[in-house]
Amino acid sequence: MTQLAEAGFDELRAALTGSVLGPGEDGYDDARRLWNAQHDRRPAVIAQVRSAEDVAAAVRFAVAQGLEIAVRGGSHSMSGASSVDDGLMIDLSGMNQVTVDVEARRARVGGGALLRDLDAATQPHGLAVPAGMVSHTGVGGLTLGGGMGWLSRQHGLSIDNLVSVRIVTADGSILRASEDENPDLFWAVRGGGGNFGVVTEFEFRLHPAGPMVNYGLVFWGLEQGVDVLRLARELIPSLPPTFTVVPACLNAPPAPFVPEQHHFQPGYGLVVVGFGTPAEHAEVLERIRATLPPLFEFATPMPYVALQQSLDEANGWGHYCYEKGTYLEELSDGAIEVITEHVPKKNSPLSAVLFYRLDHAYSSVADDATAFGGGRTDRYAVFAIAQTPVPELQDAEIAWVRGFWDALQPHAVNIGSYVNGMTDYDEARLRASYGDTKYERLVEIKRKYDPANVFHRNQNIKP
Repeated sequence: MTQLAEAGFDELRAALTGSVLGPGEDGYDDARRLWNAQHDRRPAVIAQVRSAEDVAAAVRFAVAQGLEIAVRGGSHSMSGASSVDDGLMIDLSGMNQVTVDVEARRARVGGGALLRDLDAATQPHGLAVPAGMVSHTGVGGLTLGGGMGWLSRQHGLSIDNLVSVRIVTADGSILRASEDENPDLFWAVRGGGGNFGVVTEFEFRLHPAGPMVNYGLVFWGLEQGVDVLRLARELIPSLPPTFTVVPACLNAPPAPFVPEQHHFQPGYGLVVVGFGTPAEHAEVLERIRATLPPLFEFATPMPYVALQQSLDEANGWGHYCYEKGTYLEELSDGAIEVITEHVPKKNSPLSAVLFYRLDHAYSSVADDATAFGGGRTDRYAVFAIAQTPVPELQDAEIAWVRGFWDALQPHAVNIGSYVNGMTDYDEARLRASYGDTKYERLVEIKRKYDPANVFHRNQNIKP
């Protein structure tokens, strides 16, 4: 394969306005590096594309040469699917432009844009797209799987705010997909992942958000885990959608607002974000404080952009990462027992478990309106994340995540999960996530647009 590709590099270079990099060339090692240090892949060739036409040329070249394709946007694929050994990596990072139509409340976003690019363009107008919680995440991969974060209770998933996409399919065609143009493809890309092509542009609806929000972090020790999660169970569903509260099992950060004796200590936190008034936010914090006095707390107004970047350092490049997720309908006593039994068993202070509450706008969308792999009833999305600074610690931490996930399954909605939270490929779990009817519909659309399964480095829907 590599020899085949080398023979045709000049042809590929001539076909692109962007750059083409091979092993040993300047920039190759930087371009192939992935966010998750667990994966060290060496593509035969990297196409640093600048346009949809470049992407189409790269796809046609790879298919003709028999090269496996990987698509790199933000490079946050937990499984390392953003790159490939001895194949062709399509690097979208140069296609990071964002244009905003303030009057129409629309944003057009390049397929290689990061969340921080999106926020930088929309926030000067007091607007935002519901998206993820780490600003160096790619818009593309996040959106194609669903896209959930601080605004999901108010405005749903990223895909619920998607108006259209421009996409390059397996035969090199450049198509527009929307409700009235290639609607089957538009349905599939809203939750079906990267199975159907390379999206070179997203068009989103925008919503008022920021520029300032109200932030709070309240923290307790391990011994108070049951009480914290029971408090969360009562509090969170009762709050209006202008609040997002994320229960988190984590280690206290070594931040100036944390008393030194609690630095790096494991425990339970509630991250309380209010998009309403400071008085409303203060009232919720007082309700929490009066119910269960914390070890420490921190509350401040902050820019929405700072909120979007607040988890960036904890999820920085170069760590060794693994993730497994599931859904809980509620924080039942049985689920709380499992959580509080397993959280103390983690070894790395970087590892964490997060719970995203999904209700209100999320639940107002019909389950079959998009291909999203998760039911639209009220629930918590659970993310169990193993993260270590060195590879030697990773095996034990992966075992911790898997043991935790297995123990939680009797209390879960089903064996499926949010596809963006799947590190391991498991066809049965993928089918369970979508449900049989939706999965079979995805298979039919895959057969239509990618019958040879050219785009398979993902949570793969096999044609």
